[in-house]
Amino acid sequence: KKIKNKLALQKKLGLPQDKNIALAGLVSRLVWQKGIELFTEKFAKLNCQFVFLGAGNKKYEALLKKLAKKYPDKFKVILGFDERLAQQIYAGADIFLMPSRFEPCGLGQMIAMRYGTIPVVRQTGVLADTVTPLTKINSTSLRRRGLGEVKKPTGFVFKKFDSTSLYNTLEQALNIYYNRPKIWRQLQINGMKKDFS
Repeated sequence: KKIKNKLALQKKLGLPQDKNIALAGLVSRLVWQKGIELFTEKFAKLNCQFVFLGAGNKKYEALLKKLAKKYPDKFKVILGFDERLAQQIYAGADIFLMPSRFEPCGLGQMIAMRYGTIPVVRQTGVLADTVTPLTKINSTSLRRRGLGEVKKPTGFVFKKFDSTSLYNTLEQALNIYYNRPKIWRQLQINGMKKDFS
């Protein structure tokens, strides 16, 4: 029900309703750890809508509100925390964003995967432990060469903590979303089947 959930979320937030446009969500405390400053006006160029839910440092709240004011059809910011809305974002978004500086015990990426929402995360801490990046490596040939079981990809990962790395990785994810729907669907299935117990 991803499309139904996305359309309902877009309507609730006042974003243009379009089942075909990618929707990226972030549910987080808006603090230094979370990498909020990596989002710049450049992200408005992407064929994507963004929704941010959270509260925290006034500097980061202001940064996001400025984006939402300048690009109201692209960015929506809800300050505070609303558990029901958080669940609607997990369910309605196509992509879940976690560009953290460090993340010892994040849960958002795991919740997102359960909802079939593909994580785009920084390679740090638990994000590196729980999100297997999509790469060009053929896992079948690796197994054939006796290199052991290769984890199935569940998302997109960037290493360097900067805006360009996040932008490029999100652009890569959007390219798969728009042009390789079978791969996108497999990423969703892989994530939904992950067992973090």
